[in-house]
Order: sequence, then C-alpha cells, then structure tokens
Amino acid sequence: MQHLKIDGELFKQLVINGAANLSINYKEVDALNVFPVPDGDTGTNMRMTIEAGANEIRTFEEKSIYEVAKKISRGMLMGARGNSGVILSQFFRGIYKGFNGIEEATVKEFGKAFLNGVEQAYHAVQKPVEGTILTVAKDSSKKAFRIIKKGTTLEDFFKVLIDEAHASLGRTPSLLHVLQEAGVVDSGGAGLVYIFEGMSKFLNGEIIKANEQAVTHIPIVPQGTFNADSELEYGYCTEFILQLQNKKVDVNKFDVKTIVDFLEKLGDSIVALKDEDVVKIHVHTKTPGDVLNHCQQYGEYVTLKIENMSVQHNEIMLNSETANTPVANCNCPQCVEARKETSRKKFAIVAVASGEGLIELFKEMGVDYVVEGGQSMNPAAEDFVKGFDSLNAEHIIVFPNNSNIVLTAQQAAKYYDKANIHVASSKTLAQGYSALTMIDLSSGDIDTILAEIDDVISNVTTGLVTYSTRDTEIEGVHIEKDDNIGICDGKIVVSEKNRLAAVKGILEHTDLTTKEIITIIYGKDVSDEEVEEIKKLITDEYPSLEMDVIEGKQEIYSYILSIE
Repeated sequence: MQHLKIDGELFKQLVINGAANLSINYKEVDALNVFPVPDGDTGTNMRMTIEAGANEIRTFEEKSIYEVAKKISRGMLMGARGNSGVILSQFFRGIYKGFNGIEEATVKEFGKAFLNGVEQAYHAVQKPVEGTILTVAKDSSKKAFRIIKKGTTLEDFFKVLIDEAHASLGRTPSLLHVLQEAGVVDSGGAGLVYIFEGMSKFLNGEIIKANEQAVTHIPIVPQGTFNADSELEYGYCTEFILQLQNKKVDVNKFDVKTIVDFLEKLGDSIVALKDEDVVKIHVHTKTPGDVLNHCQQYGEYVTLKIENMSVQHNEIMLNSETANTPVANCNCPQCVEARKETSRKKFAIVAVASGEGLIELFKEMGVDYVVEGGQSMNPAAEDFVKGFDSLNAEHIIVFPNNSNIVLTAQQAAKYYDKANIHVASSKTLAQGYSALTMIDLSSGDIDTILAEIDDVISNVTTGLVTYSTRDTEIEGVHIEKDDNIGICDGKIVVSEKNRLAAVKGILEHTDLTTKEIITIIYGKDVSDEEVEEIKKLITDEYPSLEMDVIEGKQEIYSYILSIE
C-alpha cells in the first residue's frame, strides 16, 4: 500500500517503530566514539529520549497528526538526555509545530514539518557544528522535500530521506577532523539514520520488536516491611499527567499555581509543570485521594502512579548495611536527594556527580541537590526539573560537570519558570569541584557570583585517566586496546601500560608554572597502595604543588585530576 497522506495513527506507529529500531541497534551507535574510551553513550541517550516520546503515545488513540506529534514532543522534551538526546527532542518538537492546524498531512506537509524540525534543532544549539546529527537531519530532510511533487508517496519520501541520510552520515568525517582521525562517522547522525530506517520499515510492513530492557514484575512486598500493625509514616509518592478539559476550565488561562497552592496544604516535594493543555504533577502526600479528587475538577487523568513510601523505606532499611544508614523516603530517582525547604532561599546549588564518594562530598560542600549521573549515564531534563522544584529558591546555580550534560541542563532551565536558573560553564567534575570549593554567595549579587565561578573554572586544568577500548592513533598518540589513556583538557596526551605513567604523562603535558593545587579524585578500581604511589610521585617531582586526595568511587575514570 502506497501512502499519499499520513494521519496521527500512522505517525504514531512510525515513531514507535523508529524507536524500536534504535533500541536494537543503540550499542552500535554507542561504539562510534571519537575517543577509544568506555564512555560512549550517544546511542543510549537517543534511545531513552525517543522511547520517552514513544511511551507517551502507545495507548493514545488519536487521528490528528498534530495531537500525536505534540504528545511525542512532550515526552521527549522531559526525557531528553545528553546533547544528542536534546537535539533529537528539539527536532521532533519542530516537527510537531510544523503540523499545527493539520489533522492529516499530505506528503508535502510532512516534508515541511521535517524542515521545521531541522530549523528548531539548529536553534536549540548555541553554536551548531556541521558534521553532526544536525547536518544529517538537514541534508536528508532538504533533499527528501525537494523530490516531492504531485503523486509522490510517503514511501518515496522516506527512500530519498534515508539514502541521503546515509550519504550525509558518510560525509561527516570530512566535516569534522576528529571523526576523520578516529575513523568513525558521527554517532548522533547514525542514531538518527536508525530511527528513519525504523519508520520506513513500518511503511513497508516490517514491525520491529524492541529489546526488552527490563522485565516488568508485580512488586512483592517483603514480609514485615508493611503489615497490619504498620503506620503510614512517609505517605505516598503520587505522580500523574492531567489532561485539562475545556468543559471544566479555561485551558489557555489556567494557572498551574492553582494546583500548587492546594498541594502545599497536603504534601511536599511538589513538581507541577504545565505544557499547553497538559499538567504533570509529582507530590508526596498521605492523602492521595484528596489530591486526585481536587485535580479532577480541572481535567482527566492520562497516567497515574501511587507508591507507598513507607514500604520503600522499610525495604531499603532491610537491605542497608547498618540500621542508621540514611535513606530517602521515596526511591524514585528524582526524589532520592530532594529536600524541600520550609522557606524560600535566595540561592541554591544543583550539581551533577557520579560515584558515591563524590556525591557525599558535594553534599558536605553545601550542594542542595545532587543529580546523579555523568559519563555513560546522562540524566534527563526531568531529573533537573524535579531538583529545581524541591529547592524553593530564587536563584538556582547548576553545575553540569560534563560537556554532554550542559545542553540538557539548559533545556530544563528554559522550561522552568519558578526560579531563576543559572547554568555554570563547568564541563568536567574537576571544574565543578574546584568552583564549589571557592564559591562565595555572601555578596548576594548573582552576576558577581557567576563571574567568580567562571573565573575559577577558566583556571582549572582537568586530567583524566581511563582505559582504551580499541587500537587507534589520535593526534600522534599511538593507542593499544586496554592501555591507560591520559586525557588533558579533552585531548589525549599519553597512552601507557601503567596508570602511574599515565598520571605522570598528564602532569608533563600541563603547564604547572602557574598552578598551585592538585586534587586527585580516585575511582572504584584504584587500590590504596596505588594512591600512595601517586602521592609519592607528586611529592617527589612536584613539591611546590599542594595536594589533596579524595576517594570519589567513580566508574570509568580511575583518576580525575583538578589542577589549579
């Protein structure tokens, strides 16, 4: 069957099939890493982003392509992870806007929507770089649109789209030197090709079954965690999406503060976001029934989840090594670190960290909310939003601490309006750590504070030690699989068989004439004996450097060096 038009139901199936195709191929995308280090996560980020959109529409019965595209966009917006995920979410957001006023799209209207998606994606990036997913989306969408004429089918459109996407992907190394040197194509562009191919396969009758990432079980409450004599100490983690109804409220004028004011009387850890005619709510309360009855006067529920936090608390206590181990009342990822303030603060700090040692250290340094994540496990925009909402502050300063998380933090900040969000320029944990050690909020002036943060960050040299996943040569450095790689400010400078030699190589490639302090953050795989060797090396060869050593317990990077 050849399609001259596409409605919401067909678009829904195309996107679900596209997500499934990426799901079974995302590891190949992850492997397309410029550096031969074990932190490739582009495929994972894109998979989780588009699956967030696909999950929004699986049970959505709607013929309007505009309504389906809008729902997909909402899911991807909050589920976006990493730079590639954010760009992908913006591409689909542009597509949704391109369908405005359209119930059933012609092939030409469909092609125009893709061009609108390209424009939206480019605008989402402060400094767009060619040779990336942006280029692949632009080249393929433009060429596919140009071939559209009377009688052109959707199948014709996708054939040209995919052919040009492959060709554009093949050209990415000629546009980005780092890709050419590493001998790979752009990973984000590759992920987009898999999505396009999955969409096209559905048109040709091939339904793809996604990899099952987790088996769904009916939870079994361990005996003794909550019984007939138990008391509801912690309440319920209550989350839902409310579709506002025109017959109940003026949807366009409805202010989500109406719900927030009510929820504040019944609970805490409140997150309330309105996106056009849909409201997303999260609250901890002992009376979820009152919450649901109240909110139903404004609309009807699309999704609903209620979990007993006393059960969660008791399960964690049973599994804790000690009875006094601090645990959270709610074990959903967004709530683990949330602390609701009783009064509004002027300043609050949110920081991304990975490794239990670093997470605990950041809390001790005064970070109000830690978003867990980093290399290979980038947090979603929604993780930041829930952190913002738990803090009740006028100004929230965010330390992304990873170059692949900055765009996600900025996207979350863009769509959050209950505080002034300021995303610091920290692109490494070393930069974030150094800035946090020097942060001074006493001036009360946010511009002064941010300028001081930028000044500290600009003076930090970041050193990283990890292992190689393949044989290669980058910028004159010969690398063999399983070597210990030394990275200095994003550039591979040494490849050694010994980690001590890799650390030494980083220091030799760093101008230490203006440096005074070196902080060594060591990971899970480092022994105490090895740490002592590193300390002796620095003491003997660089006696002028003041040294601090921290057990970060992070994955992937054996050492993170902050040199300032």
